[in-house]
Amino acid sequence: MIIKRPSFLLAQLLSLKHIRSSTFAVAETAPLPNNISIPIPQNSLQQFPLSSLVSPNMTLAPVICVSHGGGPLPVLGDPMHKEIVKSLQTRVPALLKLGTPEAPRAIVLVTAHWSERNPTISSAAKHELLYDYYGFPPESYKLRYDAPGSPEVAREVAAALKGVGLEPKLDETRGWDHGVFIPLLLINPAANIPIVQLSVLRSESPGAHFAIGRALHSLRASNVAILGSGFASFHNLRLMFGGAGSDPAFRARNAAWSEAVGEAVVEE
Repeated sequence: MIIKRPSFLLAQLLSLKHIRSSTFAVAETAPLPNNISIPIPQNSLQQFPLSSLVSPNMTLAPVICVSHGGGPLPVLGDPMHKEIVKSLQTRVPALLKLGTPEAPRAIVLVTAHWSERNPTISSAAKHELLYDYYGFPPESYKLRYDAPGSPEVAREVAAALKGVGLEPKLDETRGWDHGVFIPLLLINPAANIPIVQLSVLRSESPGAHFAIGRALHSLRASNVAILGSGFASFHNLRLMFGGAGSDPAFRARNAAWSEAVGEAVVEE
């Protein structure tokens, strides 16, 4: 599995069976464009060991990171997405224990298709869909995913983020983007589990995203699953369709990056 960008690490780090260091320090500030910075209060400069968030004997809801493919292609039958579709339809539902009494009471989904200055949480009881892709067949703009939202879980997410010194915001109006509904149409077409989407940060600060990851970890003890939705490392469509993928030097750099990140992700 390859990671698209540093912000995608926040969910992935929680699913690792072993992390080289048992704690992560949070950076004091996360730089933003135009010399803007988002302050992270002093209490978040503390280190957050996992043992301080949940008991080691607790049963935790899963953390899963998935590739959602290119735009709506996974749900349009594109043959290049065959393996992604198979995993989303079989492996992921099994990990989530869908259709059993142990299924999660809600799923918090993080995707880099939503980026804000502050961590922002979808908080309405119902969200429309945001078709944030262009140039695809008409049927891709008629897709529906009618899972409920959860204002209650959204408030729990906000409280957890405040607990690590961040300043979250609730958003009742933004639609769920394709990083949410495309994989979920395949993972849980029954749409019977509440969904709460969480943005990443424009700063792409590793420290701030590690803090978010630590906060989300605490929700797992109350049977809230965490789903990271992205695309495997390379997701620049302009370069992809512009022919960069045929450049041997480009392909070599991408292969080296993919191998390094893959080794980090699967480390036991």
